This record gives sequence, C-alpha cells and structure tokens, in this order.
Amino acid sequence: MRAVIKDGIGIFHPQGFLDGASSNAILSIDDIEATVAHNADMILVSLKKVIFFNRNGLDSFVKMFQKVRTSNHSTVGFCDYDTKKYDAIMRFYKEDIGFSLFKSQEIATLFSASYKNQNKNILLYNDDKSQRAAMAIELHDNGHNPIITQTLEEFNEKAHAKNAYDIIITDTFLGQMGQKVATRVTGNAIIYTVSSFLDAEIGNTFNIAYHNNSLNVGFRLFIFDAYKVVSMNIHALNFFSKLSSSGAEYNATICFVGMSWDKTPKEFQETLEDSGIMFFEQMDDILQDKELLKELGASSAANIKDKRVINKLIVTELPNFVEATVTTIEMMTNSTAAKEAAKIDKIAIKDSEGQIASSIGFYGDIDGMVILVFPTGIAKKACELLISEETDDTELILDTLAELVNIVGGKVKTLLADQNISVDITLPRTYPDINALLEIAQEKKGVQVDLSFGNDKFLFFLTR
Repeated sequence: MRAVIKDGIGIFHPQGFLDGASSNAILSIDDIEATVAHNADMILVSLKKVIFFNRNGLDSFVKMFQKVRTSNHSTVGFCDYDTKKYDAIMRFYKEDIGFSLFKSQEIATLFSASYKNQNKNILLYNDDKSQRAAMAIELHDNGHNPIITQTLEEFNEKAHAKNAYDIIITDTFLGQMGQKVATRVTGNAIIYTVSSFLDAEIGNTFNIAYHNNSLNVGFRLFIFDAYKVVSMNIHALNFFSKLSSSGAEYNATICFVGMSWDKTPKEFQETLEDSGIMFFEQMDDILQDKELLKELGASSAANIKDKRVINKLIVTELPNFVEATVTTIEMMTNSTAAKEAAKIDKIAIKDSEGQIASSIGFYGDIDGMVILVFPTGIAKKACELLISEETDDTELILDTLAELVNIVGGKVKTLLADQNISVDITLPRTYPDINALLEIAQEKKGVQVDLSFGNDKFLFFLTR
C-alpha cells in the first residue's frame, strides 16, 4: 500500500471493509520506511474510503503504529472520519490509546512540524481538559492562535460566529497522554467513584498501585463518591479499613460521600470511622469548605517506613524524563533550555520565593516520581494560553500547572514505551507553598537538574 505524502504527512488510503480478514488492513514496514524516507513526520491512515471497520480491522494498523513509534518517533494515527467513527475508535481503545486521531487532514497539518507559523485562528474543544491543554500547547508552538472553549455550550456558541476562525477542531485526540484513573479536583483531592454492591471484588478492581503511588507523590485526601452504592458486605468493609490503616503512616484521609445506610449494617459505619474514615452527605460539604479541604489535603512530614532510594535503572532513563520536561516548557516559553547543573543528592531549592511546584508519579516496569519547581510567571503564561486570558487566580494557575505536568507525564510514558518500558502515571499533585513540597520530598535522594529558560530558573528532580 503506497502513501500519499503532503505537507510532511504520509497518508495511507485503505478502502472498503476493514474487518481483520481484508488485506487492505495490512501495512508492511517497507511501506512505512519508504514514507519516512520522504521526510514525513506523520504517518496516518485515512478512513475516508472505508465503508465499515471493527476492532480486528484496525488492530493490524495499531500494531504497526507501535513499530513506527519505536523506530522513528513519528506521530501515528487515523484521520478523515465522522463523529460516529471517532466514537467507535475511542470505544475500542479507551483503555490505552497510544495513537492520534485527526478529524481531517487539514487538522492534522496544524500539528505537523512541516506546517509551522501559519498563524491560524483555531477554535478548539475536547471534553478532556488534559487533551485541550496538550492540543493548545502544540498549536501555540506551531505558530497558531488557539481559542480554547471550556464547555460544550461555550463551544457551540462560539462555533456559530461566521468567519471568526480559520479552523474548528473537534473529535481530535493526541495519543501521548497518560491514562485517566481518577479525577483531581481543586485542593489536591483524588475522587474515586464506586457504585452498586461492594463486595470482595473491590479488591480486584481497585487500582492499589495507582493509589500507593499517589500517596508517594504527595496526595493526602481521597474521596469515594458513593452516591450510587447500594450496600457493602464484610469483605468490602475489611478492604476499606485496611486501605485507611495503610494510609495512616502518610497522614492520609479517606472520605465517603453520599453513602446510604438503608441496606448496610449501621455498625459498619462505626467500624470504618474507627479506622479513620470520614463520612459526608454531600460533595460540597468538603469541596466548598476551603479550610477543611486545605486541612484534609495538606502535606505532612509523616515518617514513611518504606523509604525507597533511586536506582541505576531509573537514572539510566534520566534523558527521557528531562527531554519530556524541556520540550514542554520550551513550547510554553518560546525559549531554549540551558542546563546549568546536575547532581545526585537531596532536593535543594535556593530561593522558594515566587515559586510553585508539582509532582507526578510513574509505576510499572520502573517506579518513582518527578518533581518540577516553576517560577510562578511560567505557570501564569501557561494559564493565559490555556484559558485565553490573564489571571491572578491561584487555584486556576495551579490547575494549569497540573495540566502542564500531566503533559510531561504523558510524554515520559510515550518515550519510555519506545524503549519497551511500560509505565502508568498518576495525576499531578500541586504545591502553592514550597515548604509543603519539602515536607514530602526533603528526605528523598534523587537526581536534580537545574535549568534556565531565558531569565527563568527551573528545577527538575527525579526520585522514588
């Protein structure tokens, strides 16, 4: 199958039915290499002439995408589809989409390195906030002017303005983000949603590795949205009691919200309360009480028994972590990074004034955490890009910082996958106060890299 190469994008055009039995669904590595040889920085499969497809029909392409990513780091994915096809692909691969989706070839060119500085006004919407942020940063770096809409209602209203935008982007996905396991809310709380009848199965379905790494990153407040829980039995009771007890050494708090006790023994609540779990009737009882939220989610200098030390395997992958960080910050600041110093030691922050920080964990074949310390000005620049206006709102700035760090984590995941190292990432934890960060990290030994972006100093720290 030959590709049509245009604007630095190699596009393959299968036709008819893609059901796993059709030879149209097979790409050879020779096809790919011939396309890359023509300086294509994107390899896409157009679905314009595809009448029908199922997951089996797409899997052969997806497997080839992985080989391409590993061999030359090109952007890979599908293009030229309608909303129905987009929804089907997202449904097939919702657990881990490692490829990109562009609704049209025109949209794909906006993200191509061969199509920079065209200064297009672009209206953008995606219901995933991390995707909105990632796309806005890529478009900004390519010289465009992205206008991000935060809600579908806002998007629909702006999309009706005639001739206001050169291109409108919907049903598009950049396949380098980390998987979503939980929802971060303002105040650094992680919310898990549970429902139905809670029994021994909760121990199998709950991602304990994610939870433990979130503790290591610095999260201290975990809220279980239990509005849809019918009841629980003794096995679930024991699970949550142990979960609370294991978090006690971190001074972590577990809360249940909306739990009904109509069909659950009342003594279960007493047992859970004895283990340290708190109960609230409404989510707003926590989220709207800023003092309580701050108190429950505060960092602590708890004496962690399992103090892990950085190892050679993680240090070996240091260039991937630094590359993911540097490329993201360079895109945001329009400046080039300069490395000033690197050392293996405990984290050392010379001047905490005007600095904010974020940490993100990774786990799988290797595990650890990345800590990034930003000048507030960089985060404000990012916030201005992502909400299209200036702001001094601290919570909004911290939310934007978290999105930046989530993008870094997604890029780390992709770069490590290219080395056949599989990891998942936690959600980012933000720190408006550097002292709160130091309570978590000051005793951890790791690799610190001091960087500068123009006049801005920046600190990168890799540890476990």
